[in-house]
Order: sequence, then C-alpha cells, then structure tokens
Amino acid sequence: MVSKMTNLLSTLHLNLLTLLSNLFSHLTSLFFSLLSLTHALLIVLGFTRPNQWEPPTFLDSLLYSPLLHLTTNLYQTLLFLRGHPFHPPPHHSRIRVVCLSDTHSLRPPSIPRGDLLIHAGDLSATGTFDDLQDQISWLSSLPFRHKVVVGGNHDCFLDRASSIHRTRGQKEKRKLDWKGVVWLQDELTTLEFEDREVGGKRKLNIFGRRWVRRCGGDDFAFQYDDERPPWEGRIPVETDVLVTHCPPVCLPLFLSSQMWEMLTREQKGHRDLLLGCPSLLAELWKVKPKLHVFGHVHHGAGVESVFFDECQAAYEGLVLRTAAVEMSMLKRWFDFQGLKYALSMLRYGLQSVLWKWIMAGPASNNGGVLVNAGVMKGNTGRLRKGRGTVKVVDLVIGGGK
Repeated sequence: MVSKMTNLLSTLHLNLLTLLSNLFSHLTSLFFSLLSLTHALLIVLGFTRPNQWEPPTFLDSLLYSPLLHLTTNLYQTLLFLRGHPFHPPPHHSRIRVVCLSDTHSLRPPSIPRGDLLIHAGDLSATGTFDDLQDQISWLSSLPFRHKVVVGGNHDCFLDRASSIHRTRGQKEKRKLDWKGVVWLQDELTTLEFEDREVGGKRKLNIFGRRWVRRCGGDDFAFQYDDERPPWEGRIPVETDVLVTHCPPVCLPLFLSSQMWEMLTREQKGHRDLLLGCPSLLAELWKVKPKLHVFGHVHHGAGVESVFFDECQAAYEGLVLRTAAVEMSMLKRWFDFQGLKYALSMLRYGLQSVLWKWIMAGPASNNGGVLVNAGVMKGNTGRLRKGRGTVKVVDLVIGGGK
C-alpha cells in the first residue's frame, strides 16, 4: 500500500514537473512572440529602426544609453559653438573640394563647381565593367582640374578577389578607360593647383585607400575582417586629404531623429552608426589630415569638424566604452565610469568655447573636416534631393599642417 502511494506521488510529481516545464516553455515562447510583435509594431510606427543601417530613433538612443544620448547632443552643440577647426592666414587661395560617394550608377543632377572632385567609392550598383565605365566617363566630363576616385565594396570589377570579378571580369578581359580620373589604389598622389591670390603653384597630398569592413558575401569588393584591419601605419604622415570608402568609427550617432534631420540638412554632422573602423580612427589621430572623405553608410551623410583634442578624446572614449561587447544594458544605463568621460568632455569643450568666444582665441589649426559624401537617400536606392546633397569643402592652399 505504502509502495503504491509512493509510486503515485512520484508519478504525480513527475507529471507536475512536466506540466510546469511545458507551461514555462509556452509562456517563454509567448513572451518572445509578443516581444517580436511589439518590436515589429514599433518599427511600423517609426519608434525604432529596422536594422543597423538605419539611423537610430529617439527611443533607440534612450534605451541604448541615456548617458551617451545626452552626451552626444552636448558634443554636437559644442562643435557648433567652436566653429571651423582651422583658420588659414589671409591672402591664401582656397581649393574648393567637391565630395561624392555611393552614387551607385546614378548621377546627381547638379554638381557644384570646384577645383577638385573626390568620389569615395561605390560608383556602381552592380559592379560590372559597363556600370563602372559609364560612371568614369561621367566623372571625366565634369569641369574640374583634378578628379580622384577610390573603390567601394560594390565596385566588384576593380577587385580581383571578388567572386563577381572572377566569374565575369576575367571572361570580359577588358580594361577600364579612366580618362584622366585618378584611381587611388592604396597610394599617395600630389596634385598641383594654381594660387590665384599670390600666383604660382600649390600642392596637395592626397592618399586613397579602398578597404571596408566585411559587410557582405564574396561578391563584395575590398573587404577585410575585423581581426586584420589594413590601416595601422599605412597612411603617410604628409597626407593633407584622406579618401577611403570606410568611415572611422566612434563619431556622433545616437541623436534624436529631429536633431539628426537638422544636422544633416544644415551639414553640421555625420555618423557612421558604429559601422566604421576603430583602427582607421586611431590612424586619423596620428596623421590628422585636413580633410577625410568617405561614404559607405548612406544615412551618415554630412560634414563634421574634428579638433583632435581632449574634448574629442573624452567623447570617443565614452562611445567606444558604451559600444563594448561586454557592456550589458544595465551597465550602459548606470555607467558611472562613463560619466567621468562625459564630464571630461563637457569641461574641455566649454573651455574651448570660452577661449573662442570670450578670449577671441584662434583655433589650433590641428583640426580637420570629416565628410561622409554619400548622396543616396538612405537605403531607398534613390538620390537625395535638394541643396546640400553634394558636399563642398574649402581648403586653404599653402596654409600648412
């Protein structure tokens, strides 16, 4: 009798555990289903972004890190108050640099006039010979003294390692006619410009490198793995203008959508959505080029000043810290160590603003301008419209680095 009761209780206990286990499994499944449904609904309503290639919404920014969201807005405000990163001496001619990227076989209807045209890659949509040749012919026809191009991950015909090049390019056995357009393949070129103020010639050192962090299959071109970044020690110190397709990581990214639109419209900011390369950012600090032109992240189009000082270092330290893999959501929300970076950024930034506006002090002339020159309207496959689609930067000739 006792043995039967024991077996019965054991059976009931086992059945109860199975029931609870199944119930927990169903509740977990239901929870994640509701979570997925809620996420999909938030995407449809525009409260959160659908993927990493889209700009973050206000909710995305706030949930990711309230501290980083606030600090980024403060950093952008400080950049605006600080103004241009360098002030050339009077009576020096300027080189007008017109910047393009990610045209993807399309042609912006209006290209501003200038002295130097730079295309930072992804000329083509399909990566074929005909697509590339058509874009090169168009660039060659534009009235610029010099035109410079680097390859992007969609320009597959240019990369022998691309599967598209192996399957199509070798069969075609055709060579592109660059028609005077300078294609930089990990090399430095020195271009001459006339100094219209004092006469004579001025020189500008431009270095172009084509690589981009892996973002697709073998059909994409010029990709590298994060474990083997191709930047360290590769950019010459005498570089005045750097052209890459890949952006540097760690530049303003978690802004409200309203501020994002304002900054993009007024050409006051650019972002890489943390899809750029930290190794490339480290090289920027070593070389400090006057101008860095890149693309790749369509939603990041814009122009931003960099000063390579304590304010920027503190901000970048916070971004890289927050983006670290080991940082959980709870740690990002209550990041007291990160608060030190934010306060340091605010301190040095306010000092620089006071120096500029109260003491009327000049800029250090160690800064530069970063341009995400993408002309696509996000990931729609269409060109952006309106003034400011094509970015223009004026560089001084002979101002020195």
